Amino acid sequence: MLSALPTALPQVLGDADFLAFTLKHPHFYPATSFVLQNGTKCDIWDTGVICFTPVSYGNNDIVLSSGVHGNETAPIEICAELVKDILLQKLQLSERVLFLFGNPPAMNAGVREIKDNMNRFFSGAHQIDAAVLAEAPSEQQAEAAGLSFEKLRCARLEQYVSRFYQAVPEGRNRALYDLHTAIRGSKFEKFAVYPYLHGKPWSEQQLTLWASCGVNTFLLMQTPATTFSYYGAQQHNAHAFTLELGKARPFGQNDHSRFADVALLLRNLISGVQISSKTFAEQDFHLFEVYRAINKKTEAFELCFAADIENFTQFAPGTVLARDEGIEYVVEQPGEALIFPNAKVAIGQRAMLMVKPISVAGRTA
Repeated sequence: MLSALPTALPQVLGDADFLAFTLKHPHFYPATSFVLQNGTKCDIWDTGVICFTPVSYGNNDIVLSSGVHGNETAPIEICAELVKDILLQKLQLSERVLFLFGNPPAMNAGVREIKDNMNRFFSGAHQIDAAVLAEAPSEQQAEAAGLSFEKLRCARLEQYVSRFYQAVPEGRNRALYDLHTAIRGSKFEKFAVYPYLHGKPWSEQQLTLWASCGVNTFLLMQTPATTFSYYGAQQHNAHAFTLELGKARPFGQNDHSRFADVALLLRNLISGVQISSKTFAEQDFHLFEVYRAINKKTEAFELCFAADIENFTQFAPGTVLARDEGIEYVVEQPGEALIFPNAKVAIGQRAMLMVKPISVAGRTA
């Protein structure tokens, strides 16, 4: 009951379950604000978007994103628990935090996306201008104009991230951690995609931070992308990662003991608890770079290996990986490993990445 809660929560939040609230209003919710009894200001900017500002906060502005793919539920559940504990004042924040639940309609449907893969439409790839966003079109109006909910949502999420970072003076530490689980298993259960930094050094502090909770495998991207993490890094100079925390499973079927270290790290990050990490040493990590991308050109595209093959699996040179209307893609050199194979992507999109080990000597700071 609302009266039993140690907070001044609005009636719409009921028992402080922001995830349930989001799923009940999957397409849009008007902005509302309230203040907890401990002084934390809470701003709901839209469905699945809640910003917390404690009375006194440190030098970190942290965005925690989950549910950009609706069926990747473990990160959604982790973030939902953090939000609930903040609302119930079981967790006292020391930093400004913005939580984003990316694709509520897909979350309700238990699918990766309704129409469009959101992680292909950031950095303006949605092609929706500010004037359209300012009109706040309904789902029906958006569809009539040829705009999917996912594209509209990407444009709005960009606006919310900009609003969050720009609400305070520049020069503070910015982070955007986009939490995912993968379609398939992995030789390294947890790994992170480090977006292209355009020649800037990779952060040793960030690498060792994530290694402290068991994420010591990194894919270091070498080209721009339309992912949420690249948007955060390039547009806002944030420390940003796409974090793959395991295999995607339906709501309620996740073994949270496998995510406990990550959940604790996030909790400590936003509440000011000291995090112990080792000095950076390259030998403590599995570091890869993209050797090449294989895109789907036609509907004839097919993968030529078992459906349950794991990310980072290696094959012998000459092995046929995929076929696409008369084209055969084969392993070109020793050490190549595949990642993110998915024959169901739209034509023109990436169906698989081939990666290889990399040394970062002299390129970190």
